[in-house]
Amino acid sequence: MLLTIDVGNSRIKVAVFEHNKQADFFIFETNEALKNFKNIFKKYSNLQKIILSSVGKLDEDVVNYIKSQFQTETITHKSKFPFTNLYSTPETLGIDRMVLAAGATLMHPNQNRLIIDAGTCITYDFVNSENQYLGGAISPGIKIRYKSLNNYTSKLPLLSLSENFNIIGNSTKSAIHSGVINGVLFEIEGFISQYSLKNQDLTIILTGGDAEFLAKRLKSTIFANSNFLLESLNLLSLYTEKND
Repeated sequence: MLLTIDVGNSRIKVAVFEHNKQADFFIFETNEALKNFKNIFKKYSNLQKIILSSVGKLDEDVVNYIKSQFQTETITHKSKFPFTNLYSTPETLGIDRMVLAAGATLMHPNQNRLIIDAGTCITYDFVNSENQYLGGAISPGIKIRYKSLNNYTSKLPLLSLSENFNIIGNSTKSAIHSGVINGVLFEIEGFISQYSLKNQDLTIILTGGDAEFLAKRLKSTIFANSNFLLESLNLLSLYTEKND
């Protein structure tokens, strides 16, 4: 039984895998981490291993508590990955992006893969059919776009994601919704189009907190999985065990 932990910029996601199948899932705020991990460990006292990926800030006392309870592997740039990293500054590549690239490589062998993570930021990562990680792109996520319009103007209100939006916004609020949501959709479709033109047999994976919302509105054929990083950690753990 394996526990995977994804410490993001705003929240922590946790999944329990038993016989390589997800058996349970948790999500909570960083400031509630210690309480939640104590409850999880009480419920799953027979965990064999924990594998952790972090791009956010997790208090040292929480990290020490986790490590004191079970064998814990923290993914770093020195961990083993199933691809060749051709990023020109590999030490700056986010661990979350590397884990997602690893999951795509292991789950979809011998294919070109584009992984789109729609979270705080929207990241695009490309691994070709020869298992070479080439890079991608980073842009502001939906929440950041709403916040920036409010922060950098004097009169535009702070809005949040809405199910109701049109191309033509007939009020300031509806115009903001149109600009933010359609802007993200057009951006993603544009990236997919460009990658598809240059790469045959392209597998597209959409993940992150806004994945389900966006997947319903994208025209392209994609694999949508909001918790793909947690599944990727499980696959990466199996890969590491086989290649030690």
